[in-house]
Amino acid sequence: MPALMKTNYTGKIVWLGKVASRDDTLRSTPLKQVEASFAGIEGEDHGGLTRLSCSRVTSQYPKGTTIRNTRQLCIISVEEMAAIADQIGVASFNPEWCGANIVVEGIADFTHIPPSSRLQTESGTTLTVDMENRPCHLPAAIIDEDVPGHGRAFKAAANGRRGVTAWVEREGVLRVGDVLTLHIPDQRVWSPPRT
Repeated sequence: MPALMKTNYTGKIVWLGKVASRDDTLRSTPLKQVEASFAGIEGEDHGGLTRLSCSRVTSQYPKGTTIRNTRQLCIISVEEMAAIADQIGVASFNPEWCGANIVVEGIADFTHIPPSSRLQTESGTTLTVDMENRPCHLPAAIIDEDVPGHGRAFKAAANGRRGVTAWVEREGVLRVGDVLTLHIPDQRVWSPPRT
């Protein structure tokens, strides 16, 4: 019995990019296509089969512990970026500003698709959603390089709209224009008894 349900929800890849070195800049470089391997996107700073734990998982591991890399990719949506742009007072949101790897158009409430969902291209390349990506202050400086005075508002505006982190489950090419179909876990919402 399948554990994942194919849905009728699809999104189109409208932008791809990579961050070669976060030490140099968080700004993504736009690309027309990428090779997605089990280690992520070749040349992406967030790539690799493992990573060092960061502040997001300090409840589980001391900072700097080697763990499985489930945040190889940063995926955001056109619709949520438009809402952020409106809130920070700019005409449009450039995905380069937040180190995005993939921008998807057409899946509503994208940041809140269930963890462990799959986004699969028609050719079979498959990305597994880890969890909601939490906004941080780092994009502020990049935004201010292009539209001075608007970066500071990003973190609050991106709350609940920052997209998701993901990892490559099935290798393959991703191209601008590819359609991603959403597959979600076939389980009820967790609802433990109150204690």
